[in-house]
Amino acid sequence: MSAIGHCRALLAVAVIASSAMFGQMATASADVWRALPADKPASADGSALDHIEEINDRQLNMFVYSAAMEKVILLEVIRPADTSVPRPTLYLLNGAGGGEDSATWQARTDVVSFFADKNVNVVTPVGGAYSYYTDWEKPDPVLGVNKWTTFLTEELPPIVDAALGANGENAIAGLSMSGTSVLSLAEAAPSLYRAVGAFSGCAQTSTKPGRDYVTFVVSFRGGDVENMWGPPDDPAWVANDPVVNAEKLRGIDLYISNATGLPGIHENLNGPDINGDVGVLANQVIIGGIIEAGTNECTHQLADRLNALGIPATYDFRPTGTHSWGYWQDDLHNSWPMIAGSLGV
Repeated sequence: MSAIGHCRALLAVAVIASSAMFGQMATASADVWRALPADKPASADGSALDHIEEINDRQLNMFVYSAAMEKVILLEVIRPADTSVPRPTLYLLNGAGGGEDSATWQARTDVVSFFADKNVNVVTPVGGAYSYYTDWEKPDPVLGVNKWTTFLTEELPPIVDAALGANGENAIAGLSMSGTSVLSLAEAAPSLYRAVGAFSGCAQTSTKPGRDYVTFVVSFRGGDVENMWGPPDDPAWVANDPVVNAEKLRGIDLYISNATGLPGIHENLNGPDINGDVGVLANQVIIGGIIEAGTNECTHQLADRLNALGIPATYDFRPTGTHSWGYWQDDLHNSWPMIAGSLGV
């Protein structure tokens, strides 16, 4: 069996075991002040701002009602350093846990301090675990109603712009599961985003390996993947494949990164989230290595497709590194100059 084939065979085990590395389900509460705006921004379909919780002078929790999903979605918001003029917005998506667990940008990276001196709104939705942030064909008995493409591309942007006084210029970035989703969202609404950052995602969804990856992720929480895009021969699989539909990314600034899965600079006892724990380090090396090797294959195929179409992108193919937060923090830092340039900040 080839190395690639071996990685595919082990990926199901890796995804199932990955909760040990990426965080267990957890809930959190904050002692915050609640503010109800006099005028609640709304979108055309009846989605609207529900309320805002102010955490400090730079951080907010926004609660937005989604008409498509018939529920209120929490958004973690970092405000610009200078709000004297309207600023752009970076939508920063969490991975497979959707921010419902402890594996989040705010919990696992320096995202708050990194943006302390930057003039951009950073908006991270909490929810959508194992949903691929897409519009599902059917409600799922376990994962519920998922209409995330509608929410993120149609319902939410006008509400964010009005509530935060944003200027309507947007970028989006995500990792792992959402490293696939950000490309699909940009293809669904190509005029919405000026830039996309896709970190360690598997952009293929309609090929046999790609369908397997998607199925592993969705089923981890007990979801039925056929409720998402139907059976394997349903055209929705192709319609949601970022590689097949790569032409729709033309004109968007792209930052695409992946490592090989081989141990790198963050695989040591002093690495992020390891804290001297040999077991955690072993999980990161073995499980994180297997997953990253799989997404590396997908990402190279995305690059081949973009190159064939003559669509430029900034690539960071690292010779070492696993599927873990230390590298995604590096990706955020490294992609920011491109994203900032796209947004004009």
